[in-house]
Amino acid sequence: MNEKVRENRYKKIPDNPGPVKKASRQKVLKIAALPVLICLVSIAAVFAHDAVVQSPFFTIQKVTVTGDHRIKKQEILTLAGLEKPANFFQVNLSAMEKKITAHPWVAAASVRRSLFFTLAVSIIEEEPLAVVCIENVSDILINTQGKPFKEYDPDQDHLLKLPVITGLDLTETQDQYQFQGPLFNCILDLLQGQFPQPIISIQGDEHTGLTIHVPDIFNRDPISRNTLIPLHLGFDEYRKKLIKARKISRYITANIPGKTICAMDLFDIDHVFVKTADMDTLHSNLEKGV
Repeated sequence: MNEKVRENRYKKIPDNPGPVKKASRQKVLKIAALPVLICLVSIAAVFAHDAVVQSPFFTIQKVTVTGDHRIKKQEILTLAGLEKPANFFQVNLSAMEKKITAHPWVAAASVRRSLFFTLAVSIIEEEPLAVVCIENVSDILINTQGKPFKEYDPDQDHLLKLPVITGLDLTETQDQYQFQGPLFNCILDLLQGQFPQPIISIQGDEHTGLTIHVPDIFNRDPISRNTLIPLHLGFDEYRKKLIKARKISRYITANIPGKTICAMDLFDIDHVFVKTADMDTLHSNLEKGV
């Protein structure tokens, strides 16, 4: 008796097992090829990097420097480490900028790559405002913002026309020494103003304010071309006080001939004291028209 073979309903027989095995092999090959491809690309990148870095074709051909007036170009190249040939792509621009700004006369520096394997260096030099003399300490140069930036060396800096400040002390703030306080702020206000005559020296006092020495422009016939006139200005209204000093000098020249102005006290702009050559003291105020 022939029994009919029944299909096992608990076992699923694939319709076409051949293509499935082929697809699995392709998937395995693709997965295995990925690391190989990454390795090949990495090796190629390493060889390309070495070729660029070591090839003399990529050597820096030219270095341009702008903004250098006081500092010589060779000093900048030495600071940046460019005295010898260097690779155009290997140099660290940020490190170069930090090395250049380490020079006391450099306020800021920028280094960038340019066409034809050229490095462009741009610097901003410090602009000196005055020389500050402190007892038992080297003279110090301050810039137009009032920040001390280097010790003053007369033989190298050649800044004979800068005003000389006395009466200040350095203070330490956040591990830095600087000038600060109301008296120093008064000096900055004075120096940052626009005045017709140069200021030779400034003496600061916490109690009486500022006394400046200027060339003698107040007398028609100065005793000497090198004569300096002290003006006591106090703490404020410096421009108005200097204008008042010019008005007083013109008044004395026109109305009191033969008198030579030796000094002026303009602490109070409404009550000015003038010292003349014969040691007479003239007291003037706005009500008297002086």
